Amino acid sequence: MLKTRTAYFDNAATTFPKPEEVYRFMDIFYRECGVNVGRGQHKLAARASALVSETRELLLDLNHCPEKRVVFTPSATEALNIILRGIGIKDGWNVYVSPFEHNAVTRVLHHIGQTVRINLRTLEVHDLPSIQEQFAAHRPNLVVMSHASNVCGAVVPVHAISAQARPYGAINVIDMAQTMGLIDTELSSSEIDYAVFAGHKTLYGPLGVGGFICSASANPTPLLYGGTGIDSANLDLPMSLPERYEVGSLNIQAIAGLNAALKWIGAIGIHTICKREAEHRNRLLSIFSQFSNVRVVEPTHPLSEHIGVVSCVIKGYAPDEIGKILCACGIAVRTGLHCSPDTHRQLGTFPSGTIRFAPSYFTTSDDFADLEAALDHIEQNS
Repeated sequence: MLKTRTAYFDNAATTFPKPEEVYRFMDIFYRECGVNVGRGQHKLAARASALVSETRELLLDLNHCPEKRVVFTPSATEALNIILRGIGIKDGWNVYVSPFEHNAVTRVLHHIGQTVRINLRTLEVHDLPSIQEQFAAHRPNLVVMSHASNVCGAVVPVHAISAQARPYGAINVIDMAQTMGLIDTELSSSEIDYAVFAGHKTLYGPLGVGGFICSASANPTPLLYGGTGIDSANLDLPMSLPERYEVGSLNIQAIAGLNAALKWIGAIGIHTICKREAEHRNRLLSIFSQFSNVRVVEPTHPLSEHIGVVSCVIKGYAPDEIGKILCACGIAVRTGLHCSPDTHRQLGTFPSGTIRFAPSYFTTSDDFADLEAALDHIEQNS
């Protein structure tokens, strides 16, 4: 059953394909204006700077927070490092995380915990009254939440939890790598201090650009030091946002791709994209329900909202074995722990993990037909 065509279900890792507008604009802009931002007074530098400024505005418009600031980084992981390592976590802090955190959060907190005593606590995200009891018993200093699980797709009620944490003076950090551009999210509230994004996932942009949205007064200690293109005679970094955190040369080609992707999202409509992903999730579940050897993996206490990510296990096979079989059938999935081992501990799938299926706006009926045929092939030959 070897296939040459690939039915791509690994969109939680990176969406693929991208909108045609992204490929076209990246190529045109980089050919015409592939220069540095803020390093020259010539017309090309001014055009590159204007593109970056427009992209920031598009991100703020998408998230309904025009008064906030956008900081670009090479990835969401670097953005989380800047925030978590820069906010000044102190000895004895109560740090709350969701049950669905990626290693981009947990490894950073583990690193900080080598030198600072952190009381790491897991939020009961399915039960808001229980969270209030948790906060009352152990006052939160920092709350970090993945907006949606990259393993099972469960959506965490980040606004409600942030609102509960704010009276205690907690810093609220939302990891929106799996949701920005997919779930229409209001970030104008002062309750959310930092919202992290990955350009190459649900924003449908390229690899190489991520970042965070924050208030104009945010001031974590910088992670990197170097040139910013302004105030060059001063050996101290500028205090202004975003320059304080954008040292070195911005990836102008990736930002151009993100710019085009944001305009595509605006034209299609975020609610349309979300609706299609919900339909694709339901189609996945319908296909899986036809096979008695397939078990969908969900939290013990299910949440009411989900993105399109669905994990499962297949009786008689390790996830990695199924990944190889599906690859031979022309199906691209992700197997294992998905950089989120604590999620699998919660789900009871540690250490082998799951088979993760993540459709996108561009997943086709042919992709689903190929998947159904592959699962039938596995069942018939088990």
